[in-house]
Amino acid sequence: MNDSSRGAPPTAGYWGPTDQGAAPAGPAYDGQSAQQTRPMPIVPDGFGDESHAELRDEPPQEPMAVPPPPPPPQKKRAGRDLRAAIGVGVGLGAVVAASLFIVKAVFIGVIAVAVVIGLWELTSRLDEKKGIKAPLVPLAVGGAAMVVAGYARGPEGAWAAMALTGLAVLVWRMTQPPEGYLRDVTAGVFAAFYVPFLATFVALMLTADDGPQRVLMFLVLTVVSDTGAYAVGWRFGTHKLAPRISPGKTREGLGGAVLFAMVAGALLMEFMIDGGHWWQGLLVGLAVAASATLGDLGESMIKRDLGIKDMGTLLPGHGGIMDRLDSLLPTAPVVWLLLVLFVGS
Repeated sequence: MNDSSRGAPPTAGYWGPTDQGAAPAGPAYDGQSAQQTRPMPIVPDGFGDESHAELRDEPPQEPMAVPPPPPPPQKKRAGRDLRAAIGVGVGLGAVVAASLFIVKAVFIGVIAVAVVIGLWELTSRLDEKKGIKAPLVPLAVGGAAMVVAGYARGPEGAWAAMALTGLAVLVWRMTQPPEGYLRDVTAGVFAAFYVPFLATFVALMLTADDGPQRVLMFLVLTVVSDTGAYAVGWRFGTHKLAPRISPGKTREGLGGAVLFAMVAGALLMEFMIDGGHWWQGLLVGLAVAASATLGDLGESMIKRDLGIKDMGTLLPGHGGIMDRLDSLLPTAPVVWLLLVLFVGS
């Protein structure tokens, strides 16, 4: 084999050994490109470890952040100032008890004042949130007269005062422009029925010989029902009763209201009401739990429609007067009627 078969002699700049045979197959190397070619670095053992991160083209990755532990579950808390609520409740109870057992007429005055304040709260919220201008003056005067007429003249006096109050609302609103007349007088008649007329049944209970005991039983059963619903619902409540109206109320709370009210009703009917029997108290307690819950849901519906949480801020820890009357108002005619049926008027 001659020299020409061994290939061209190595050119200048060739990196291979001078005594090597034929050049490798592939494109020819020239000296300039060979000098510009960067030799591959020697990769040491353990490449990829953080200790050799400086040999990589990309920066070393940060260690994954460990997520913080979840916070411990918080205990349930009441939505209101419990201490203020208890203090205000005790104060109101003292005023009611003192006026109830000392002079009946003073207690009638307490009912009338609560009715007027409740009407003011309701009409103010209707005006602020919906632009409904229910006339307050005839409502306040007629509402107070309704309570007094019920105490002095019985159911006939209450109905007559209710009719006259509705008529006064219609006439009073005529002094203003006709726009919204029907809306305003409808709200006024509703307010007259909802607040003073239902409150008149408390005055009707007071007319009996054992009237103070009947009123006290009505108040205690309503408070016990609300307390049982709150205590049981707060501790064991999981199933919503009416989530679209009042998300905080549960079926377990309703069961607590029924249990507490029935037990209290049996005891009060047996030992406080003349001629009463414990089984009648069970029925009264059951009815109170149902009416108080419906009354609370009814006002929650009104407040949800108005977009407010409370009707007022007069009572710390409670809201307004209407926020305390919500369960009392619809319960008053229920207790009055059952006591009339069981022990007479």
